[in-house]
Amino acid sequence: MNRNYFHLHLVSDSTGETLIAVSRAVAAQYQGTVSIEHVYPLVRNADQLRRAINEIQSAPGIVLYTLVDQDLSEELKACCAEFGAVSLSVLEPIVNLFHSYIGPAHSPRPGAQHTLNSEYFRRIDALNYTMAHDDGQMVDDFETSDVVLLGVSRTSKTPTSIYLANRGVKTANLPLVPGAPIPPAIFGLKRPLVVGLFASPERIVQIRENRLLSLNASDNTSYVDRAMVSDEITQSKRLFSERKWPMIDVTRRSIEETAAAIMDLYRSHQLKFIAE
Repeated sequence: MNRNYFHLHLVSDSTGETLIAVSRAVAAQYQGTVSIEHVYPLVRNADQLRRAINEIQSAPGIVLYTLVDQDLSEELKACCAEFGAVSLSVLEPIVNLFHSYIGPAHSPRPGAQHTLNSEYFRRIDALNYTMAHDDGQMVDDFETSDVVLLGVSRTSKTPTSIYLANRGVKTANLPLVPGAPIPPAIFGLKRPLVVGLFASPERIVQIRENRLLSLNASDNTSYVDRAMVSDEITQSKRLFSERKWPMIDVTRRSIEETAAAIMDLYRSHQLKFIAE
């Protein structure tokens, strides 16, 4: 049956981030069909589950859940079957695979991946660092970063930096501005991976025009001049090539895809840096 929309119920005993990420990845494959998300986080007792079940019953659809408590999981599954909502435990197949290989978990805990451990604080530290070193701030301290991103205006340096920081990677970025000299400290970097970002002139002009429109600013400027933008990009790519810095074309890449490519480069860079 073709549907223009459907209800998507996400029931989690933690934050629900896992369910949101998985369901959106699949829903994106269905163009023209809208998923109406209902998220129920921190469902850890019968009363909380019953409230979620009541809402599911009033708007049946697809139910995805991550519930460590087996009794809650079984109750949700039975109720969904009773009023015709299809349901799936997203983690169950993975848990069963781990179980068959490693053995049963000693103490299943809801939201165990969000505990305040060293990894959590590493990510917070990376985010604080990245915000302090955004847009060319504290350039003389860039040597302490893990990754440094360079690129002309509107090559998604800041959002990519923040995404990497959420992965625990201390990221600094520097805009390449026509006529502005590049700080000498950039050329002496040894520890961090330096990556150049670029995009097609058409894409950069489009993003910059939208930016000026949102600011109610005049578009009669070299900032959106096609020839000038093309020259900016050419100069930036020449710099990256001369310095032998890896470069990534972000024209048709999402932030996540760009970050994934950088993480791959970073892993190789770490191995090389350790070997030296």
